[in-house]
Amino acid sequence: MESPAEALVHALREAGASVSTAESLTGGRVAARLTEVPGSSVVYAGGVVSYQTHIKVEVLGVPQRVVDEHGVVSAACARAMADGARRLLGTAYALSTTGVAGPDRQEGKPVGTVYVGLAGPAGTRAVALDLSGDRSAIQDATVDAVIEALAGELAAARSRAGQPPEDSGLG
Repeated sequence: MESPAEALVHALREAGASVSTAESLTGGRVAARLTEVPGSSVVYAGGVVSYQTHIKVEVLGVPQRVVDEHGVVSAACARAMADGARRLLGTAYALSTTGVAGPDRQEGKPVGTVYVGLAGPAGTRAVALDLSGDRSAIQDATVDAVIEALAGELAAARSRAGQPPEDSGLG
């Protein structure tokens, strides 16, 4: 049975689509999960680990006003990070992660507050997550969530195009 990452890489290949990443709290784990899949180089272009705020602003192009008004732990920042990665790396889709993995609160937000972003041909959105566990568990759950978000988006795109959904092997 395919792992979620394998199923996602397969779906991207079938769609002829590429993906990039912009990661903060996951520190490159999304990229690592995707590149563990043989043949992922056909669909995975690359990513930016933007752990510090100035990298989000200077490299990914997150507007300073987003940081000032919403903070880096926000849906607005997750959307801007995904848009920035998509633009910077020229991919059909981009995934982003930002949030608080712990051990301490950040921007007044509790550990486990996470936002994942998804940019693609149909637009950009962010999903809020309220996770629990230690730092590693929060990071792993974030990676799972962002992979599931893109898998769902690809299935929706197939449906909009009038194609039957593929059996992703999930659920």
